[in-house]
Amino acid sequence: MIDKIKNMIKNRWYREIEESDIGLEELKQLQKEGTMIIDVRSPQEYKEDHLDGAISIPEYEIRKKIENRIPDKNKSIVVYCSSGGRSKKAQKLLKKLGYNHVYNLYNGLTNY
Repeated sequence: MIDKIKNMIKNRWYREIEESDIGLEELKQLQKEGTMIIDVRSPQEYKEDHLDGAISIPEYEIRKKIENRIPDKNKSIVVYCSSGGRSKKAQKLLKKLGYNHVYNLYNGLTNY
């Protein structure tokens, strides 16, 4: 019973890396290729610290602001947040809105 509870907690809080998740080295390469980097954290979090070259579009404003900021739906985009949760939601939303090349920085800034 204890093992079952441990597995439930692990599955709830930790997720496996997915095909559209990237690490820091892949991020650096994509950045060299002109990929847009979007910080989906709050404006305050962005102001405190963010990745070089990243623009701020909070996760809760993606639907409202993305088409004005990045009209090209074939543009390569990397989204990130603190731990990967908000950016995973943002990634799914961007794909739903028709963006074709959207990557999530696995585990967000936690590991970097």
